[in-house]
Amino acid sequence: MNLQYERIRLACEDLKLSAIATEWSAIADNAVAKDQSLADFLEALLKIEISARTGRTQSALLKFAGLPAVKRFEDYDFNFATGAPKKQLQGFLNLSFIERKENIVFLGPSGVGKSHLAISLGYQATLNGFKIRFITAADLMLQLSAAKAQGRLETYLKRVVLAPSLLIIDEIGYLPFGREEANLFFNVIAKRYEKGSVIVTSNLPFSQWSKAFADDTTLTAALLDRLLHHSHITQITGESYRLKDKKAAGITPPAIKVR
Repeated sequence: MNLQYERIRLACEDLKLSAIATEWSAIADNAVAKDQSLADFLEALLKIEISARTGRTQSALLKFAGLPAVKRFEDYDFNFATGAPKKQLQGFLNLSFIERKENIVFLGPSGVGKSHLAISLGYQATLNGFKIRFITAADLMLQLSAAKAQGRLETYLKRVVLAPSLLIIDEIGYLPFGREEANLFFNVIAKRYEKGSVIVTSNLPFSQWSKAFADDTTLTAALLDRLLHHSHITQITGESYRLKDKKAAGITPPAIKVR
């Protein structure tokens, strides 16, 4: 083995330059072949390391995010979802709402793409270096309840609720919460108030949210007061995208109403 190569490998290992350790030789050969300067060679080395580190960071952010799938904004079908406010939605893509610690609330019936849009914004945020976390409202309640029962609620709140710059809570209202669960959910919104952005999706209009929170109108009002203070409300109308093909074939009823 070339001793100089081994010394370079060990130096890169000490400096945690893993990409340079494996790529420097090929980059050097390319620089010689193209008669590049030492500065060009050094720049190429640094670029390859930065690219590798960016990739590792994004992979770590995606793992923490817990997204159920990768959804991209450009894949959202605005031709079908004519009830989606495209201009407003496109305005979210610069992610300035995260920097301003503002919230987004997606409201609409099942199947109009609320989750797709929430996930796509979360994915875009990870690509831009933001730490995000996705969770359904039902799973959040299960985890909060378990953490409280095990005496580690504060630890859970710090790690899952407060750590991300953006917390996405999907499907509020699909399953009603008991009183203790409603109190725990209020605690989540209260702790993130003016400290970090939240995206929530719901099939219920605000006038019916108390039904999801143990019919506690006082708690619901306090929750909405904090959630909506710095928020963008996006109402999406239309029919279910998931059922469009079956409806065209006459398999489903022409309309599905959310009660």
